[in-house]
Amino acid sequence: QVLLIESGGGLVQAGDSLRLSCAASGRTFIMGWFRRAPGKEREFVAASNWGGSKTLYADSAKGRFTISRDNAKNTMYLQMNRLKPEDTAVYFCATPRGGADDWSSLDEYYYWGQGTQVTVSS
Repeated sequence: QVLLIESGGGLVQAGDSLRLSCAASGRTFIMGWFRRAPGKEREFVAASNWGGSKTLYADSAKGRFTISRDNAKNTMYLQMNRLKPEDTAVYFCATPRGGADDWSSLDEYYYWGQGTQVTVSS
């Protein structure tokens, strides 16, 4: 059993930055960020392996978001810069039960956090 707790969401203006955190109750190999915008399906944002040597980003996140990990703290971060109103969503962190072939696929992930709301005003 792995518990995941997100934090760091809030209300910001377009162009601002936010850093989300995801604290895990234990060691995890692959961790990912997903989001669900109002009226839309949950979608992949970014993922990273244990050491951060391999990362994967959705096109919408490339160049603006950075995923990182502090394994000493079992914590993953998502630095979000130049936020846009379309980034408004509930952001979730997740980790697979074991390995994963497709890090961008929701089906690969087993443990999920409760989510943190990010609202970007124009």
